Amino acid sequence: MPGALPSLDSADYDPVDHLNAIFSHPATLGSVSQTGDALRSYQHDLDEDIAAYVAAQAASDADSVASIQAAKAELADLFTKIESVRLRALQTEQTITDMTADIKRLDSTKRNLTLSMTALKRLQMLTTAYEQLRSLSRSRQYRECAQLLQAVIQLVSHFKSYRSIDQIATLSRNVADLQSELLEQICEDFEVVFAKGEVAQRRATLAEACLVMDALGDHARTRLINWYCNTQLREYRQVFRGNDEAASLDNISRRYSWFNRMMKTYDVEHAAIFPPHWKVNEMLANSFCEGTREDFKAILQRSMRRGDGQSLDVDLLLSCLQETLNFEHSLERRFSNESRSSIDTMTSKDDRSHGFSQAISEAFEPYMSLWVESQDTQLATLIPRYRQQALRNTEEDFSPQAVIPSSTELFHFYRLTLAQCAKLSTGSRLLELSTTFAKYLDQYSQQVLYYFLSERPGPQGPTVEDAVLILNTADYCYQTCNQLDEKIKSRIDEDLRAKVDLQSQADAFMGIASATVRVLVRKVELACEPSWREMRNTPWSKLESVGDQSTYVAELLRHVKDKSAEILRYLHKQQYARAFCDNLVDLMATTYIANIVQSKPISEAGAEQMLLDSYVLKKSFTEIPTLNSEPGTAPPASFVKRVNQAMSKIDPLLKTLQVRPSPPEALVQAYLIHIADKSDTNFRKILDLKGIRKSEQAQLVDLFCAFRASPTHENLVQNSPLLTPLQIPSANVSAGISSLGNAASAMGTPSLTTGRFDPAGFGNAIMNAARDGVDRFGSPVTAGQQQAVEQEQKGNLNENLKNIGKFFRRDVGGFRGFGKSDEGR
Repeated sequence: MPGALPSLDSADYDPVDHLNAIFSHPATLGSVSQTGDALRSYQHDLDEDIAAYVAAQAASDADSVASIQAAKAELADLFTKIESVRLRALQTEQTITDMTADIKRLDSTKRNLTLSMTALKRLQMLTTAYEQLRSLSRSRQYRECAQLLQAVIQLVSHFKSYRSIDQIATLSRNVADLQSELLEQICEDFEVVFAKGEVAQRRATLAEACLVMDALGDHARTRLINWYCNTQLREYRQVFRGNDEAASLDNISRRYSWFNRMMKTYDVEHAAIFPPHWKVNEMLANSFCEGTREDFKAILQRSMRRGDGQSLDVDLLLSCLQETLNFEHSLERRFSNESRSSIDTMTSKDDRSHGFSQAISEAFEPYMSLWVESQDTQLATLIPRYRQQALRNTEEDFSPQAVIPSSTELFHFYRLTLAQCAKLSTGSRLLELSTTFAKYLDQYSQQVLYYFLSERPGPQGPTVEDAVLILNTADYCYQTCNQLDEKIKSRIDEDLRAKVDLQSQADAFMGIASATVRVLVRKVELACEPSWREMRNTPWSKLESVGDQSTYVAELLRHVKDKSAEILRYLHKQQYARAFCDNLVDLMATTYIANIVQSKPISEAGAEQMLLDSYVLKKSFTEIPTLNSEPGTAPPASFVKRVNQAMSKIDPLLKTLQVRPSPPEALVQAYLIHIADKSDTNFRKILDLKGIRKSEQAQLVDLFCAFRASPTHENLVQNSPLLTPLQIPSANVSAGISSLGNAASAMGTPSLTTGRFDPAGFGNAIMNAARDGVDRFGSPVTAGQQQAVEQEQKGNLNENLKNIGKFFRRDVGGFRGFGKSDEGR
């Protein structure tokens, strides 16, 4: 058959198609018989294959059935063997049990016999000990009683499970009755001996009796100690409660003297009676403190009721409080021991809480507001005195690390007051004290440090040494203020902790530090004024060519470096030295721009010469931090970046001024490239600086308006941050603007024309501005109104200092992480 025909084994085989393919032409009909033979042969082969497969499958099924039957038989045999093993194991276990039953019975009998013998022996011992104890108690042989009593109590404890036996129950009751008799007998002995005053003669007997009380347990020991304390304090209560004169606060020292005499009597006559571990003297002191505390509470309440608080003498109250604190401290020293002193090795001695802390002084706690007010009064007298003191002793050599002595004195006073208050109250009174602290920290920053910085030195400001001293003091106060805040929070009650906040006061001190840095920068600015004057007097409009650096540059750099080197020698902290350098560079850049404005008109060559001068200044300014370093020391990369950023503000202005006004398109394009804003007002400022007449500016402004409307310049800003603040003075008003600039400088505000900052006159300028504002409206000002205005202005000044401190702390970085290295300055 043709090879292209489908296979007969194919799944989609179609015989009709196959036949049509074979007999596709009449000529092929001759092969019908041949085709039939082939099909019959193929069919025969298929039948044989099918028969072979059927036979093989039948044989395979028979083998599987046989295998399954064999497996079942083997499994049944295995189960039979397992059951046989189990039966034999049970038989073996039963045999072993029968063999060991007699042994178990013998062991149980032996154990019961041993327990019975032990119980019988203990019962015999208990009976004998009981009889001996009765005999010894009647003869008051307490030392032997104590030893025997411990044995009896221990033996009785073994018979708790046998109380159902009548004889055991009776014996247990007899022992309990004997213990009660011993307790009452010993208490009676103590009462009789103390009543007759025979302690010295019977001291040994009483000491032995205490051993019996120790054996009787805590309840007996507590009863005896309470009786003793009440007996010893009976006279004290009669004297100081029944007599109004003796009970008054005036006689508080008599109370403590009486206690000291009582303790002396205890040490000499009674200490040998009681075992040391009873701590009878400490219990006696506790009883005295509790009674005295209640007495003081009643006395203070009566004083407050009599005169609504007016009859309570604050001086007397403080005196009594101090005596009480001293007394409590003496008790702490007397009763402190090794175990107490090592309670917490991580806590300072002053911070540990002892047993007698506030034992009596707690009564004064509700009246501590009077004490806080007295501290307020005392602090109020310190601030004016600090203000009048000299900053330093001129006869001593100046130290760059020194601080104003009044600052350390103030914080020492705070430290002592805080420790004293924390012993008395960790609640609302401590919060009131923290508020008082904050009040006078504000006053110290305003009325002392700021006064020394801005008003007392005069119009020229403080000397460099005085300014450094103020800076060190502000830094010390900032750090110590934060430490004080943490100390108060660690001692005050947890629910009041969130109300303690001295961060605003710390920020005010940081504001003083910032202002002091600016005062030091101002020193450099004043030294540079002749050089700036020379720059302004240079005829920049007449320069026709560019040469080397201008003559004023070398002199300016000399002043900057000399004065900066002198100041940096005194700034021992890197943070403030860097802040000084940063502020100085910013000031130089701002002043340079201000002097460019005052040097108009400026020709193209003049602008190019100024640009060259600015590059020389920029390169030299990078050396400021290393003026006092070894030669070859590289300046910090961050400072070099700061200098480049500050001085690069000048470049756009000078590069624009370098372009000639003709052709006008070049000037407009240069403005749009360098200044890059849409403000025609700012564009006119450039024209004014170049000296272009008003009549010629209109055409240039129209051309500028046309260019800025182009789609290529749609990304321009509306107002340039460089030109917008600049005020270009005209010839007839330059003097007035200059005076306005000086006034702004005097108030500590950067002038738009001069860029100067003068904190020396900041406080006076604010007060003068307030007075001028009132006078301008023509309203009469009374003395009270004037004082109110001044107080309001001082409050605003303090708020400004706090805001400056927050900014300065964030600007220089790292000030919150200062440690305690400066506490001892």
